[in-house]
Amino acid sequence: MTVMFRRGFLPPIGSLAAFECAARHESFSRAAEELHLTQGAISRQIRTLEDLIGVALFDRVRQRVVLSEAGRAYLADVRRTLAELGEATHRVMGFAGTRGVLDLAVLPTFGARWLVPRLPRFLAAHPEVTINLSARIEPFDFSAEPFDAAIHVGQPAWAGGVLEHLMDEEVVPVADPGFAARFALVEPRDLERAPLLHQSTRPTAWADWFGAIGHTTDAVWRGLRFDQFSMVSEAAVCGMGAALVPRFLVEEELASGRLVEVFALPLATRSAYYVVRPQSEGRSALLRAFEAWLVAEAKSEVTRAVTRADEVSTGRASV
Repeated sequence: MTVMFRRGFLPPIGSLAAFECAARHESFSRAAEELHLTQGAISRQIRTLEDLIGVALFDRVRQRVVLSEAGRAYLADVRRTLAELGEATHRVMGFAGTRGVLDLAVLPTFGARWLVPRLPRFLAAHPEVTINLSARIEPFDFSAEPFDAAIHVGQPAWAGGVLEHLMDEEVVPVADPGFAARFALVEPRDLERAPLLHQSTRPTAWADWFGAIGHTTDAVWRGLRFDQFSMVSEAAVCGMGAALVPRFLVEEELASGRLVEVFALPLATRSAYYVVRPQSEGRSALLRAFEAWLVAEAKSEVTRAVTRADEVSTGRASV
């Protein structure tokens, strides 16, 4: 929906800034100090605003100013508007000296563990590009959020978005080597005696894994819960329990030996990773290049995973 603005209903930014500052301090004099203006200038800015909207924003009580009921209601919107304007200004300033900017919404752990380590390869091929990453966990409305694209995990559903598949997800049971030795994890049923770590949005993950290997136990519901895989994997590194995590998110820990794959029994989940772009807008050449690069990187990841699985099945890799 396109919003049409009438100039008569767009207050001066200076008046809005003066109002926000005076409301925060509940003092015209302190607002004047912060904004490096005179108290009279603050008073005039706010009077201009009140005259424009026809509502008193402050009540004058015993030589003090106190927000009126209308002022309190207006303040939240003014703060949000000023913050959004500041963010928009910073974003557009990022275009200076570049040939393009991409604003991406990414899953926190996926961004930190998978995307960021690979980004130097894209930037080496596109040194004039600036990429801004912001964490988002849930799907959002592209028309209300200033992003060019997003990374999504789950089912291929995003209202108002066009999804392109990156890779399926496979989780593996991992633990700190000392933890695995302490609980004598020789066969899967030994996990019944060990604390299990859970990702809170995947409450049935351990039940699904045990079900896939043909074993049922009430122990799958025990243990600590965390809302991000980064916390789950760190808890496993600290020896707090066994974790069931996507393999590509713990590559570094497995390579360094801080975690071990306790059983060579991966589970393909019903989730997959996608890159999403707004349905209502055409793709820029930069976004097309970035999406193509993402897909290529994901395919390389799948190829490496297949190679590792082959090595495990032929005894050429330890697990």
